[in-house]
Amino acid sequence: MSTAPRKASTWAPMAIPVFRMLWCAQTVSNIGSWMQTVGAQWMLVHQPNAAALTSAVQAASLLPVLFVSLPAGVLADVLDRRRILLVLSLLMTVLAGTLAALTRAGLTTPTVLLTLTFLMGCGQALVNPAWQAIQPELVPRELIPAAAALNSLTVNIARAVGPALAGLLVAAGGPSVVFSVNAASFAVVTLAVLVWRRPTGDRATAEHLVPALRSGTRYVRNAPGVRRILLRAALFVVPASALWALLPVVASSTLHLGAGGYGLLLAALGLGAVLGALVIRPLRALAGVNTLLAAATLVFAAGTVGCATLHSAVPLAVLLVPTGAAWLVVLSSLNTALQLLLPAWVRARGLALYLVVFMGGQGIGALVWGLAAGAAGLADALLGAAALLVAGAATLPFWPMHSHEAGMDRTITSTWPEPVLDLEPDPDDGPVLIEVSYVVDAGNAPAFLAAMHPVGLSRRRTGAERWSLYQDAARPGHYVEVFQVPSWSEHLRQHSGRTTVTDAAFLDSALALTSGPPAVRHLLPPPA
Repeated sequence: MSTAPRKASTWAPMAIPVFRMLWCAQTVSNIGSWMQTVGAQWMLVHQPNAAALTSAVQAASLLPVLFVSLPAGVLADVLDRRRILLVLSLLMTVLAGTLAALTRAGLTTPTVLLTLTFLMGCGQALVNPAWQAIQPELVPRELIPAAAALNSLTVNIARAVGPALAGLLVAAGGPSVVFSVNAASFAVVTLAVLVWRRPTGDRATAEHLVPALRSGTRYVRNAPGVRRILLRAALFVVPASALWALLPVVASSTLHLGAGGYGLLLAALGLGAVLGALVIRPLRALAGVNTLLAAATLVFAAGTVGCATLHSAVPLAVLLVPTGAAWLVVLSSLNTALQLLLPAWVRARGLALYLVVFMGGQGIGALVWGLAAGAAGLADALLGAAALLVAGAATLPFWPMHSHEAGMDRTITSTWPEPVLDLEPDPDDGPVLIEVSYVVDAGNAPAFLAAMHPVGLSRRRTGAERWSLYQDAARPGHYVEVFQVPSWSEHLRQHSGRTTVTDAAFLDSALALTSGPPAVRHLLPPPA
């Protein structure tokens, strides 16, 4: 895998057998999930308050991310990801099979449907961080952008194929058939995960769950590039969710289509996303990430306006093709940047926070836009969402993506010298106060102070709860860096498992401006 070409094609990861197997299994599962979404929404589209109910289906499947995703990311970083995927795939198979059996028996009321959809949403929220985090284990770093595009593509292939199949199956045999297919698709994932074997040397760290949760959120708070990705995701997905939530109502009440017609509209979106995956690589070569995000957001806004104003299925389906491509461009750009930005030790937790924002925002947005359509009307709700999309694109010059950070080297390195101590601290001893003293010539002082700013962010990302830099009032040119880490074990992880090559480069830049090596002290609380 280390000999992959520097400029790999979009399909290069498919040459790796394990990636190809898991990708195909996930595609089958995504097709089943989209089929279930169409079947569930179509069961409710003729009920009173159809806009609110169909939006509630999306909300029930996506809102669990808000509560489950971050703990799931912690579990995926500290436990075996393969076992997590295996257990949850079996659970999802059982839940989907239960929904199919109840529907076949005529026992699926709207309450039952939304409850089981919510439980499956919880399962999916638990699965997603582990599934996203294993991708860099399957391909080399240079293929991560292509792998991210392919992982976005699998969702959109499913969006193209699943709804069309669901429309046909709902018309032929009812929603229970669609729910049965979804249960079988989860069984396919279970078999693929059973076949996959993780490398024996790649195991999660033995962090405790609560400290791991704190360290993950601390990392994101002190990673400006990650925070900007989360902001861009929120500004796009909340208004964009209106189209996905209200499209079944547009198909039913505005266009007077059946389940098959609604499936074809979703298939047009999915087809566009597939085409978007094919052209995103040359688009990236022509334009920067911020230009791509702005253009894609405006195209998606145009598709949302079309849903509000067009009253014929054919022109709307044609318009939804570039709209689906725009969706793929946004998702792939955000996901690629995040995969490249996060180091391995916190990858699942960072991706979990991204899923909280993206999928949670989609769930909240679906609920809000459904209520807005009921109160103000379908067309006005969609036009309002389009206006927010345009406003979000207008913020890109002020809050752009930090595309340069995607090229930072997040490889873990161990450049800190082992601490020389007379005491033998217990791993849980703490908090630990670390003092690092520097001597800096007067001419280098401004540059040194500037160089220490990224060092401070690095210390916080890797475990420091507090960080400060002081100047010795009695000795000009003497500076003392002070930071506090919750426990001795947390500080040892800074030494050996959390410092990346980029973090080390920040410190090297500061040290190059000092006179001689720094002096380090480790201060521990005295015995009780």
